Amino acid sequence: MRRLLCFLLFAISISAAQELRISVPYTRFVLPNGLNVILHEDHLIPAVSVNIWYHVGSGREKPGRTGFAHLFEHIMFEGSGNVPEGKFDEWLEAAGADNNGSTNSDRTNYFEDGPSNALDLALFLESDRMANLLSAMSPSKVDGQRDVVKNERRQSYENRPYGMSSIVLSENLYPADHPYHWPTIGYMQDLSAASYEDVVEFFKNYYTPNNASLVIAGDIDPAGTKALVEKWFRDVPAGPPMQPLAPPPAVLTEEKRLMFEDRVQLPRLYIVWHSPAMFAPGDAELDVLADVLAGGKNSRIYKRLVYELQIAQDVSAFQSSEALSSTFWIVATARAGHTLAELERIIQEELDKITAEAPSLKEVQRAVNQFEAGFLDRLERVGSFGGKADRLNSYFFHTGNPDYFHEDLSRYKALDPNDIRAVAQTYLKRNARVVLSIVPQGKKDLATPGSKEVKP
Repeated sequence: MRRLLCFLLFAISISAAQELRISVPYTRFVLPNGLNVILHEDHLIPAVSVNIWYHVGSGREKPGRTGFAHLFEHIMFEGSGNVPEGKFDEWLEAAGADNNGSTNSDRTNYFEDGPSNALDLALFLESDRMANLLSAMSPSKVDGQRDVVKNERRQSYENRPYGMSSIVLSENLYPADHPYHWPTIGYMQDLSAASYEDVVEFFKNYYTPNNASLVIAGDIDPAGTKALVEKWFRDVPAGPPMQPLAPPPAVLTEEKRLMFEDRVQLPRLYIVWHSPAMFAPGDAELDVLADVLAGGKNSRIYKRLVYELQIAQDVSAFQSSEALSSTFWIVATARAGHTLAELERIIQEELDKITAEAPSLKEVQRAVNQFEAGFLDRLERVGSFGGKADRLNSYFFHTGNPDYFHEDLSRYKALDPNDIRAVAQTYLKRNARVVLSIVPQGKKDLATPGSKEVKP
């Protein structure tokens, strides 16, 4: 009887541990101008992160006027009404803080990480460029940053080995009027054609308090922090109301086989499908499938191509999750002396296997464990990319609930092998994908059969 009681108590304790809920407590309020503010206390160290998301990315741009969201990522550091050019970084560094920003198709993010006594400075700087950027902006400053962005495009895309792959793939995955058709960095001709008035209009429409969410996380006093936010942001005027994007359907009804020559030494293969949007059913399953296929040396495709057959230099797979529509990628680089047709044949064999028979429980559990470990590791950080401040903002933007941590992790922990097989069957179809070969110049024979040459 005593053994039975001990066993039951142990089982109950295990069950209770499994049911522990991950929660990041927060306080939320909205200013009269529409700015959403989210506060989270973490007194582990005397540090604070100020993280603002403007709910505008390259997807809000128009055909013929692309690259504006990324352009503003540069302009926002060039001074504002009460901050001379160059002082934004200088003042933060003097306070022991750093800052950065990023842009994608869905949002633009800026953050400041530093000691908790730098909070007032960080809020002043963010509010000033929200309220007074245009008073310091000029055609010459815009032209200067336009040239910087053009040079970044050359360095990161046009002159980088395999650098044009993402642009070619997006153009062939999405119709011309879809928000994900054009690259976040924009097209050269659009950056050149944009007038100063075009740039000003974009800022007035989207860089407004009612189109932003501000997270402040770390060693803070919520009442005092709320007073500081009201002090610096309450008088910033609201902008026009935001209408939801209504993109055309992103559907492939055929296989597109493409190829172009590049200044590279080894050929590389890309196979890309449409997949469910971020947090939609199937999104987490495809994250796990990517790990089963190419998440390390024991994964299926990586093991066969790199270790057993030794015909590939590297292999990766990933679910690229976005707000409107996602994509699932498999990327493999051939070793010298091998063709992309060889790689594609083995990749397809492994895809056929996983659609015919579910992966093992061990494979799925390994992937889920790796995701959980990374998830918990990021929870230990307050700021920077992927820390709690950024996650609170991301969850708010995508779900409306800043404390979506438990629900996010639960998506993965609830999966079983048949779920992984099901998404492979549903989304990784031969007749609904783009297969892109990038080959060394003069070696078109290394591409997959039937590839149509394109000019990036």
